[in-house]
Amino acid sequence: MEHEPRDPDFDERVRASFGQQNMMQTMGMSIAALAPGAIDIVFDHDDRFTQQHGFAHGGFIATALDTACGFAALTLMAPEAAVLTVEYKINYLRPASGATYRASAHVIKAGRTLTNCEATVTADGNEKPVATMTATLISLVDTGIKD
Repeated sequence: MEHEPRDPDFDERVRASFGQQNMMQTMGMSIAALAPGAIDIVFDHDDRFTQQHGFAHGGFIATALDTACGFAALTLMAPEAAVLTVEYKINYLRPASGATYRASAHVIKAGRTLTNCEATVTADGNEKPVATMTATLISLVDTGIKD
């Protein structure tokens, strides 16, 4: 599905906002691809973010999915908008045991206020998802919150 961004400078704005998130730096996450209504975030396995069996912790995976959905939505929002998550649902499909991960998100429907997205995390270039997410995000304007 092709989307038309409301901000011609969405790429620069999204990358700047992503760069301001200390959480992304701490977790070693970076943007691999960015387009109107879509983003890919990549990151490596990190023993600091594992659970008791050595798999990547569900919270680590959830952070990647939520962030990917948020920034995919932001690509289609007005230049003055900030984005926040309203709700999400995650399905964990298999243990996250990879060395490298990719969180890919795309917008299903972008409204003036609410945007719906889907995302997946895959490991080691395998197409089988480790986890999936559906999310609803809100565009906030004139609230004092800036991305």
